[in-house]
Amino acid sequence: MEIKCGLATPSDLLGRSAPRLLRNIIGKYGRDEMKPSIETAKKLANALEVSLDYLVGDAELKVFDKKTLQRIEDIEKLPEEERKVIYKVIDSLLRDAKTKQAYA
Repeated sequence: MEIKCGLATPSDLLGRSAPRLLRNIIGKYGRDEMKPSIETAKKLANALEVSLDYLVGDAELKVFDKKTLQRIEDIEKLPEEERKVIYKVIDSLLRDAKTKQAYA
């Protein structure tokens, strides 16, 4: 399983304080020497705050952190008129930020 967590090595996500055995297991996942169960992979994805698709390298779209995904899901649950207002505000803020970057 190729781990895409943006760290120097997969075991870096645990830090030096993690038990050596646990660091070795995570390293084996990263080197495809060992495959985690689906439950273990889900827990690892949750700990890294990424989707399971992203963790295994199958995500085709840009992957967002869990907070961003939750915000999108919350917005989608709102009535259409409220969603339109929120997206209009977001679009305005994005336009302003892009303009600011262009002239910086």
